[in-house]
Amino acid sequence: MREAMQERYILDGAGPGTNHPVLSAVGLTCERDQRRLFTDLSFQLHAGQMVRVCGPNGCGKSSLLRLLCGLARPTAGQVELYGQSGQGGQFPPRLLWIGHAAGIKAVLTVEENLAWLGALHMPGAHSPIKQALAAVGLSGFEDTPCHALSAGQQRRVALARLYLRDVPRLWLLDEPFTALDAAGTEYLEAHLSQHCEGGGAVVLTTHHKLTRHASDYADLDLGLYTT
Repeated sequence: MREAMQERYILDGAGPGTNHPVLSAVGLTCERDQRRLFTDLSFQLHAGQMVRVCGPNGCGKSSLLRLLCGLARPTAGQVELYGQSGQGGQFPPRLLWIGHAAGIKAVLTVEENLAWLGALHMPGAHSPIKQALAAVGLSGFEDTPCHALSAGQQRRVALARLYLRDVPRLWLLDEPFTALDAAGTEYLEAHLSQHCEGGGAVVLTTHHKLTRHASDYADLDLGLYTT
């Protein structure tokens, strides 16, 4: 039964432009606070693919993304990015991670936050910040301190990174639809789909059932890997 379930979530179809996986997780086991969240999880992600990590609260969705982006280490198993292990700080420059929290500085303006986030995660990149803010509906808010924004607007500041130039092609997004209204949700779904159709790759966690997604798409239910 375990092998049957695992085979279902090995996404080994070739994505556009390459037969080699962008991201590989092999035999991952994760423990937190002396509790095992999931065990023996394996899958591959290719260019052009989108994976929605789902499952009940507490099953380890956010923990899995932290393992994939190198912010935490698995109890067992390994993660590879473009065929290389994540040791030595190799992961961050080659992927874009947006966590469940907005991760912005309340005292900085909208434009200052995006400039800071861009420099932090994409050093040396030269990105049109105003265009990225326009894409998330924040034109005219460039000089507004982020503490004056609503929760949804703060989430849009964080998501504006997805519209910057020279952004990495692999996106790991933890609950990206949090606090977004219906229009913002629809627009983000379309952008994620377009990113994958253009050769990018996305892993996201969300309880939100996607109405639009990449043509090469799968749900990964962590509830099947709990012990």
